[in-house]
Parts: sequence; structure tokens; C-alpha cells
Amino acid sequence: QVQLVESGGGLVQAGGSLRLSCAASGNIFRLNVMGWYRQAPGKQRELVATITEIGDTNYPVSVKGRFTVSRDNAQNMVYLQMNSLKPEDTAVYYCNLKNQYVINYWGQGTQVTVSS
Repeated sequence: QVQLVESGGGLVQAGGSLRLSCAASGNIFRLNVMGWYRQAPGKQRELVATITEIGDTNYPVSVKGRFTVSRDNAQNMVYLQMNSLKPEDTAVYYCNLKNQYVINYWGQGTQVTVSS
């Protein structure tokens, strides 16, 4: 089993920044993809950013250039730096780990609210 715990959400004005952190523990295999997803009220959960164990990243167009994902393999941490936040970024943000057996683990989520 893998446990994921997010932190760093909150309320910020449009144009501001937030940094999310996620701590992973448990039976973590070396080969995995970690990342962030978000879900706004009434919408489906969507990809925000992913990063492989060797640092390859992936972003959707909606956040590319504003958000940066990073990870610390030694500490089993993944981070999401969010800049130039917009009201449409408001959502619950979930940390995700997908291992080499394509098993997904999720954190409990952290609320990010961007006021206009």
C-alpha cells in the first residue's frame, strides 16, 4: 500500500502563487509516475501535471507555463508550484502515484481557491 498526504492549499487572489506538496510513504517502487490532478465542483477530475522518476514532465495546455511539477526521489515528495493563478484554477487538487503495475494511489485532496 501507498499513502499520499497533500499540503499547501488555500485561498489566494488571482495572479498569486501557491505551492502544493505531497508526501508519499509505504510500498513505493522505484519506477513510478507522480503527479497532480484536480476536480472542480460539477466537473470531472482532470490532469494538472505528471513527472516520471527520471524527471520527464507533462502538462495540459491550461496550466503549461504557469505550473511546475518537481519531485525529490530521496524524500518521496512531489511538488506543484502554481503561479499566475486564475479563478478557473479553483478546485480540489489530488496527489497521484501510478506504479509500474499501473496501480493508482490518491491523496485525500487539498482545496485551492482563487478569488477574482
